[in-house]
Amino acid sequence: MTNPVPTVPFALDIRQQAARGWFESLRDRICAAFEAIEREAGSDAGFAFTAWDREAEGQMPGQGGGGVRGVMKGKVFEKVGVNISTVGGEFAPGFAQTIHGAADDPAFFATGISLVAHMANPHVPAVHMNTRYLVTTKSWFGGGADLNPPLPRAQDTEQFHAVLKAACDAHDPNHYPRFKKWADDYFFIPHRGVHRGVGGIFYDHLECADDHVFDANFAFTRAVGDAFLDAFPPIVRRRMDEASTDADYRAMLEWRGRYAEFNLVHDRGTLFGLKTGGNIDAILMSLPPMASWS
Repeated sequence: MTNPVPTVPFALDIRQQAARGWFESLRDRICAAFEAIEREAGSDAGFAFTAWDREAEGQMPGQGGGGVRGVMKGKVFEKVGVNISTVGGEFAPGFAQTIHGAADDPAFFATGISLVAHMANPHVPAVHMNTRYLVTTKSWFGGGADLNPPLPRAQDTEQFHAVLKAACDAHDPNHYPRFKKWADDYFFIPHRGVHRGVGGIFYDHLECADDHVFDANFAFTRAVGDAFLDAFPPIVRRRMDEASTDADYRAMLEWRGRYAEFNLVHDRGTLFGLKTGGNIDAILMSLPPMASWS
């Protein structure tokens, strides 16, 4: 069955339509891959999709677009959300000053995919991935992927980074060291003095001054999505049947508390969604189903 797509009541140019179409197709592939893992584990869990409309929800009258929230709760994936959205309108004046290219003109367009998976087995890493395309007075791609294991394993960390590095190196040998450091710096919890996980890559403001540069940056962004699908499912399959202890589970719940703190206090994507009238359930999809603070 074809997964739902957001209703977009405004015209898209060629670049916007291409980016939107890719993010929606990537969503379908990721959901199918995750549901296949649930089948392998003897579960019939599947994604439930809920469409939302930005103007109809009364968040931002006179502005358009929306998205689709996809959530699955299964045997392997305790809670995974895969969201897509395509929105447009104007930033609030104060918020516009913080957005690349919007200080003098608050009009914007944004389309993207966002994913967070919290796993049932403490030995399976949680994971985050998102890619997006934004247009203000400038246009650019951003995104990345990072691994967040409650109980880190060197083999998983090395594999995840190796796949991302290969994707980066195919486009620019400077991408991986630059974007890895960006992830290390960004996914850090200052008030705890710890990193959120074992890193990955993070990039933003890959500007598209002309069609040639757009094509190159779009190709790289597609490579990031493909790399995620190459990197994460094998790690899940390797760890999902490992035995765990009560101590492992308690460690996972405490680690999830740190994850929640980062997403509520420091994550720019959470703030962007709240400031642009996004669906609250979709924005807070990243929060774990259970967490603890000792």
